[in-house]
Amino acid sequence: MFKIALIFAGITQLSIAASSVFIPGFLGWKEETLRLRPLTRHVFWTYASYILGTNLAFGILSVSAPSSLLDGSVLARAVCAFIAVYWTGRVTVHFFVFDRSIAATRPLFRFAEIAYVTGFIYLALVYSLAAVVQR
Repeated sequence: MFKIALIFAGITQLSIAASSVFIPGFLGWKEETLRLRPLTRHVFWTYASYILGTNLAFGILSVSAPSSLLDGSVLARAVCAFIAVYWTGRVTVHFFVFDRSIAATRPLFRFAEIAYVTGFIYLALVYSLAAVVQR
């Protein structure tokens, strides 16, 4: 059961990564970041790239090696725990840091927010359980 849940989690992360390429356009990042100093703008884009790469790596790992994430080893538990903390942090930031007012004014943004948050919560739960409950 956990193996299937991890494969689905991997697909979810790959979907989040794929859809995130549209976020800069929807939120006008290019125009917004042009107001920043060049170093700050480059750091912002670097961080965005690292987040994309991390989401891709977690997704690929989960789809291609779910059994390794569930083998009961210290490393498997540590990786699952790290991914759980990552997604739990993302959920926390979403509700307690981000200005979510734009989602209330645009139906597409509201739908996207619901879809993303549902995915984030699913990922946090699956990896938390995978870190604790191993075969």
